[in-house]
Amino acid sequence: MVQRILEPAEIESIDHIAIARVRLPERAEVFGARAQRLRQLAPSSPIGPYLLLMAAVADAQHAVAQSLDIPPPSPQTIERAGEHCMPLLPAQDAGVPVSAPALFERLAALPELAAPLATLRALSPAALADQVRALLGQHDGPVDPALAPLLMAALQLDRTVLASGLREGDIPVLDVHTVCPVCGTPPVASIVRIGGRYQGLRYLHCGLCATEWHMVRVKCSHCETTEGISYYAVEGHGDALKAETCDQCHHYRKISYMEKDPLAEPLADDLASLALDVMMGEAGYGRANGNPLLWLPDDDDDDADGGEARR
Repeated sequence: MVQRILEPAEIESIDHIAIARVRLPERAEVFGARAQRLRQLAPSSPIGPYLLLMAAVADAQHAVAQSLDIPPPSPQTIERAGEHCMPLLPAQDAGVPVSAPALFERLAALPELAAPLATLRALSPAALADQVRALLGQHDGPVDPALAPLLMAALQLDRTVLASGLREGDIPVLDVHTVCPVCGTPPVASIVRIGGRYQGLRYLHCGLCATEWHMVRVKCSHCETTEGISYYAVEGHGDALKAETCDQCHHYRKISYMEKDPLAEPLADDLASLALDVMMGEAGYGRANGNPLLWLPDDDDDDADGGEARR
């Protein structure tokens, strides 16, 4: 019998019971796996010391996550989100993260973070709330790049713990497929997974709450076109991570392949691959979204190692 490869529209029409449309985070695993991956990638990265620092932040997130208690959404909230096809827990409603005091206390042991932590503690409640709103795109004020990764780490904690307590049936089906169905945040990267219900499927990964949602492959995760999609990798860096580019919207987003590297972790792999960002910028493509743990002026990316592209 000759097997036929399904077209994207045919895959999307398959019953959602057959394809796991969402993959919710496990609070006992997500931050620990990220820390491990960051440490693995650090030796070969031009920002290796920063990756190690973010690994220590992920360790602190993991420790706090195990005992963090955040009330789940009400049945009414779940029902309303489903009826209106809107994100269940919109990021703009997050507010100042409740995990911040516990997380910052653990991070105080890291001398590299002494200055930004002191600045955060000196902020008034209103100024802190403004920084959070700016991070989430709800305020026009400037984002302090030294404070942003720490505040984002606390926001990640809150939202990931919330998402980990949900059930797959709680998650609404959105009319817009390019944002997280839990919090409405655009994905930081995508990953083709292995194992069980996820085998061979591509999922978009939320950089805020770590929820993943299914999107067919060879489809732009920014504008949803299926035309003009290409893939690039840095020569000599293997095939486990590529940039998926779109000639319609001229954006790109990175995609990891677990069949090539079973330890791939979308946020960590994205953060560690600045050479690919530089290469795609030189090719005329813009990042669809930034990494929540790295906030730098655009011209600072010039310090990363470059490389020759291959398609």
